[in-house]
Amino acid sequence: MSIKILIVDDQRLFRHGLRSLLEQDKGLEVVGEASDGQDAFTLVQETKPNIILMDVEMPKLDGIHATRLIVERYPNIKILMLSVHNEDERVISAIRSGATGYIMKDADQKEFIKIIKSTFAGERITSPFLANLTSRIQSKIHEPSLMDEEIEMEIKERFSLTGREKEILMLLLKGKSNKEIADLMYLSTETIKTHLQNIYRKLGVNSRMEVAAIFLKEKE
Repeated sequence: MSIKILIVDDQRLFRHGLRSLLEQDKGLEVVGEASDGQDAFTLVQETKPNIILMDVEMPKLDGIHATRLIVERYPNIKILMLSVHNEDERVISAIRSGATGYIMKDADQKEFIKIIKSTFAGERITSPFLANLTSRIQSKIHEPSLMDEEIEMEIKERFSLTGREKEILMLLLKGKSNKEIADLMYLSTETIKTHLQNIYRKLGVNSRMEVAAIFLKEKE
């Protein structure tokens, strides 16, 4: 059985080049390409990939927040972030969002394929092209995010939400499901759904993706 891969990157030439590289291996099958996080979320539903190669910086919805939304809905899909940068905060944000790993874009063909196959098999990966920040990530992963504070301030300044609605909105933006929010707030899922309907109405949106696009676009 081939490993089904979705490539998500806003640079068309990079996507096509990566696709050509991967398809040289008979064990890999590229099932789709997307140029931003919103399109990626839609394609995931259509293609059901095993692995997503997700760029960090993209328009509409960046890779880190697209990862958060995808992992919430499809927890069995493994996501490897792609970036030209090797910075602590980017790696930490990616892992917080639910990414399995983080690969530098200058990895060679053999390393890329090795990392994908090892990730799919659930094996521990060692590679010079992985951001080697494991110990620092483990020490920082549960630290409060400054981005959370910025988003919370934006919510307070821009929208007339009740205290409970603000709390629910923050949990939604962290990728929590309705049930998880209900459990955390000791409320029923039906009550959470009602609050979300009110939040959507006040924000002028109709879905979680639209909420994410408002608050998470280009925040990283």
